[in-house]
Amino acid sequence: MSGDAFAYARANAVQRAMRRLAASGPGSWFFAPVLRHVDRPVFRLTRGRGTLGSLVSGLPVVMLTTTGARTGKARTVPVLGLPTPDGLAVIASNWGRAHPPAWDANLRAEPTASIAIGRHRRRVRAVEAEGERRERIWREGLEVYPGWSQYAKRAGGRHFRIFVLEQA
Repeated sequence: MSGDAFAYARANAVQRAMRRLAASGPGSWFFAPVLRHVDRPVFRLTRGRGTLGSLVSGLPVVMLTTTGARTGKARTVPVLGLPTPDGLAVIASNWGRAHPPAWDANLRAEPTASIAIGRHRRRVRAVEAEGERRERIWREGLEVYPGWSQYAKRAGGRHFRIFVLEQA
């Protein structure tokens, strides 16, 4: 799975429009609470071939299962999985909200997790990307989903952690 395959420039007109809508303030306000509840059943119904988000936007959405930092329970959420030369990366943007997503704290507390891509599940270990590696992945991510730049503006300077999910 190459990031170039999901590049914004390669997306069709409908996919680009959906990516722009999701990046907008009103789009984020709507999609943030809704998609995570819709994506899981769509993922099951399509037998792992896609989520509503991935089907309409052409983005590589994967199901990430972490261990709750406070509860210790398994938590599964759809996230944009960015293919990079380093491995699959996830960016804790939380739709540009002022606080990071819960899975960010979960991965920091317990970096061992699992991902489902299509019908394939695998164990991973989350490693936070820092320095030049982080900046390179951020630039690669903007080629796929330019909306992250709008999220960064809305988040008021909050630092988005980027995790590389390495094979465990």
